Amino acid sequence: MHRYFMRLADRDRSEEADTHLAYLLAFVAGGANAGGFMVVHQYTSHMSGIVSGMADSLVLGQIDIAVLGAGSLVAFVCGAATSAFAVNWARRRGLRSVYALPLAWEGILLLLFSIISSQAQQNTTHFTIQVILLLCYVMGLQNAVITKLSGARIRTTHVTGMVTDLGIEIGKLIYLNRDSTSEVHPRVRADRRKIRVLAQLIGQFFFGGLIGAWLFKTVGLPATLAFALPLLGISASPLICDIKNRSR
Repeated sequence: MHRYFMRLADRDRSEEADTHLAYLLAFVAGGANAGGFMVVHQYTSHMSGIVSGMADSLVLGQIDIAVLGAGSLVAFVCGAATSAFAVNWARRRGLRSVYALPLAWEGILLLLFSIISSQAQQNTTHFTIQVILLLCYVMGLQNAVITKLSGARIRTTHVTGMVTDLGIEIGKLIYLNRDSTSEVHPRVRADRRKIRVLAQLIGQFFFGGLIGAWLFKTVGLPATLAFALPLLGISASPLICDIKNRSR
């Protein structure tokens, strides 16, 4: 189990490790997104919807909502920027925790989300805004981690992109190659493994949302632990390894 966790967040990557980590992060993203909705009644991973909402709010004269949307967008960008900074900083120093650093930070922030959310239920304006901005930051942070380590092949919070890629591959799968016998018109081939991975990522996001919504409804804010602890668990081994190497 220790070796498996080490491979998930280690600097040295494999396609299998990337895929398994993506499944976990899609589950966490779905859970955090659904949990955030249960607390503040807004989804925080959907930047397309947020930007569209900003435009609608400006037209309707709802300036405060438009400003919150702009803040959410900036928070998402800042999360992605933080992830890129941490990865590049650790990579320059030859650390094994290149990807473990932002994952651990995400786990800590989800614990912070639990603390802030307990106050948001008492103060429905100030703390609700903090929760929205925090979760948007977390979504940007996480999406950038998997994007960096997979070479932009995988994303875990952008379900629209995953569904689009799945549709493209399905289109290739059902295409009839009747006129593709020459080099000018090569055979159209679907990547069956990509179809399987994309379908499982979408399923994990949905499953995480289902579990997150159910946990937040039944046990309340401690449900955040179900998503924070796995992140802290898989990031611990590379971080401990770097600490030991530094102390020698």
